[in-house]
Amino acid sequence: MQQQQVPPEGGAGSADRPGSTQLGTDSEPGSRRVETGSGGRASGGQRFEASGITVRFGGLTALNDVSLHVEQGEVLGVIGPNGAGKTTLFNVVCGFTKPNEGSLTWRGEPLVGLRPHKLAGLGIARTLQGVGLFAGLTVVENVMTGLHAHAKAGFLSALLALPKSDRDERVLKERAMAALDSVGAAGYAGRYPGSLPYPVQKRVALARALVLEPDLLLLDEPAGGVGHDDMDELGETIRHLSGRMAVMLVEHHMDLVMSVCDRITVLDFGKVIANGTPAEIRENPQVLAAYLGDEDDDSGLADADSSPQEA
Repeated sequence: MQQQQVPPEGGAGSADRPGSTQLGTDSEPGSRRVETGSGGRASGGQRFEASGITVRFGGLTALNDVSLHVEQGEVLGVIGPNGAGKTTLFNVVCGFTKPNEGSLTWRGEPLVGLRPHKLAGLGIARTLQGVGLFAGLTVVENVMTGLHAHAKAGFLSALLALPKSDRDERVLKERAMAALDSVGAAGYAGRYPGSLPYPVQKRVALARALVLEPDLLLLDEPAGGVGHDDMDELGETIRHLSGRMAVMLVEHHMDLVMSVCDRITVLDFGKVIANGTPAEIRENPQVLAAYLGDEDDDSGLADADSSPQEA
């Protein structure tokens, strides 16, 4: 099933985030619960939930009654064969696609009329499959665009170094450099994206999302186009990030998914066919049949490490 791709739109929203609501949590086998206590965030209260999501494109049902949740301190992986509905689900979660049925909840509050430009104000950041960097801006300036809504004088005047924006520009740059450092890309701050290898560009795109210091990070195929060594580093970064936020990861590289995720939701033909820990998913016959057709094992499921590594 070919899924509809929806282009991103809008920029960052308001920097004011609504207060979090403390929720009860479900005990999940193999999950890592990490209490951060930083920034006044309620430990365990950052829960995102999608319930009964159904999306139809004409007569085609792309998602059928899909439900999942992810909480602070854990990484949820969403996997499935080509055409399973992963991209459509990601588009719903990011506000690109409005579901025909179902609901989204964040911090105990329903997300009604969600649009991409509202994510930042909710404490949610995302990356897309491509890097989406501005060729005419340096690396650090690209990361600063993720914070443009925070600058009192406006991002354009900051880039032009107008007097009223000098202080804002310094603050933005400091935060951008910290984000770049967190993904090992600070040394490229003054370079232009076109001069960098694609894996480094992917790190810059991740830093642009992290500069918002989100409570929920949505990653759409972050390992796409990167090599084995870079994928290992990416895995370490994601495990480190889960200590201070919730992470939802849509990915088809099984080695990465199995090594970093606490729980995995598997889609096939728009439906959830399995939920569980990496070890449970690796041995699930429905998952193996969906990926392999009960024949050749070329998905990496059987060879992937089944236990999440601690950061």
